[in-house]
Amino acid sequence: MTTAPSTASSAAPAGRGVGPLLRAWRERRRISQLELALRAGSSARHISFVETGRSRPGEELLLRLAEQLDVPVRERNALLLAAGYAPRYPQTPLDDPALGALREGLERLLRGYEPYPALVVNAVYDVVAANRGVTMLLDGVPEFLLAPPPNAMRLTLHPEGLAPRIRNLREWRGHLLAQMERQLALHRSGPLRALYEEVAAYPVPETAGAAEPAGPEPYFALPLRIEHGGRTLSFVSSISTFNTPMDVTVAELAVETLLPADAATAGYLRSRAR
Repeated sequence: MTTAPSTASSAAPAGRGVGPLLRAWRERRRISQLELALRAGSSARHISFVETGRSRPGEELLLRLAEQLDVPVRERNALLLAAGYAPRYPQTPLDDPALGALREGLERLLRGYEPYPALVVNAVYDVVAANRGVTMLLDGVPEFLLAPPPNAMRLTLHPEGLAPRIRNLREWRGHLLAQMERQLALHRSGPLRALYEEVAAYPVPETAGAAEPAGPEPYFALPLRIEHGGRTLSFVSSISTFNTPMDVTVAELAVETLLPADAATAGYLRSRAR
């Protein structure tokens, strides 16, 4: 596994106290002060005082509020700092010996998924690990897009990357951009915003259709239909993250697996593996 530390920025704007930050998260989740108080074992009055700066929340209460608001781990540290507390969650480099078991487990998972493609990305879609199924799909991609750390969004949407081979590019591009927009609504990451603006500006070929006609088998999710070796392969994507992470790096990792969407794709990949 190669190391590509996350560069996602905190959602906490500089110079803001914990009250406005907490209120912003609550409004983003569309939860009332009363509902949040009931969930966290507090009172709506106390939540109001915290949000207006009239009261400083205790460290444990602040963590309970963050848990109920599903605040990402990185931003929980930002809330703690804004309230005058030390960060609770470390950010361990992925190549640190302390994460050796994690790296080994991910590598075993990726190898076990072969011959189907699988990869691990961080918060800004830098690829930190990938199996041979992914390498196969990247045949012919120019070196400048593969330079470490390669970025999954650039590889997919760049006009010299996979984009010309994606048969339903407009649909798949729309799916990826919408996915990034949802993340930006939650994280407000500067590096992720810059990446989004970059890939959204890539030109789309005039010949890129909305979708290629479906094959003989019905699709149960939007497929990625991509040309390889003179045939069209179809995949559906599944993304997994870690439950209850206690480290920023681990919290921002995601494992994406590409499941063959039809029997022809599965057979082709198995035949190549043999």
